Amino acid sequence: MKTIPIGDDRCPALGLGTWRLRGDACHEAVRDGLAQGYRHIDTAQSYGNEEAVGRAVADSDVPRADVWITTKVANDRHRDAERSLHESLERLDTGWIDLALVHWPLEHVAPIEVPLRGLLNARKDGRVRHIGVSNFTPEQLEHALAFAPIACIQVEYHPLLAQDALLALCRERGVMLTAYAPLARGHEDVFGAPAVRRAAMRHGKTPAQVVLRWLIQQDRVAAIPKAASAEHRAANLAIDDFELSELEMHDISDLNRDERLVDPSYAPAWAAR
Repeated sequence: MKTIPIGDDRCPALGLGTWRLRGDACHEAVRDGLAQGYRHIDTAQSYGNEEAVGRAVADSDVPRADVWITTKVANDRHRDAERSLHESLERLDTGWIDLALVHWPLEHVAPIEVPLRGLLNARKDGRVRHIGVSNFTPEQLEHALAFAPIACIQVEYHPLLAQDALLALCRERGVMLTAYAPLARGHEDVFGAPAVRRAAMRHGKTPAQVVLRWLIQQDRVAAIPKAASAEHRAANLAIDDFELSELEMHDISDLNRDERLVDPSYAPAWAAR
């Protein structure tokens, strides 16, 4: 599996998302996912499943040092981000978090520097190895980079939503971009697109595998698809044995129509492509 350098570490480019997975279902998905070969698990304080994720990692046969865990500071914890991460460590039952992100840039609640300062403090004492942001615009990412060593930005990214400006900035500054909702929630205009279907037929893969390959084949891009079933988790992992052509990559990129599937009322004023 491709990995992306972050400081002295390397993050697996394909991770397992856990949004909307709770309790035993989350525990089973993460534990079995680790057995299947996943080594990158994405969670968040607001998902309410950090404890299940931590139990799954502990119950697996995979050493904690071999698992990359990302979590995110909840919207109501910006002013005490450092304390919130200590609570995350307890729920995850781990000595460190590999990557901690500010989940949303709620500048009406607190300036960006406020939660980032909490993340920096946690990083200084070793509780967090790397810090980053999520759902920031390019301008907000620039602002964050001027204040802290941002290792990653996590945003919605799939063939219907280009992220050209963010990608250019990430590559210029050595930041990893992690795509959430990478399969556009199974949107028919992605899975049924001729460009995707042609590539799937040519390579003997599913449309979902083609889209995930399109993502991780891009420089500094990771993806965290959620998959509750063992079958889907295994299929999502099986994308290392083929490569899309330059034309196939271009044709899938051309599906863009700047369509967001995640746009809550507290989202920032999104920048153009």
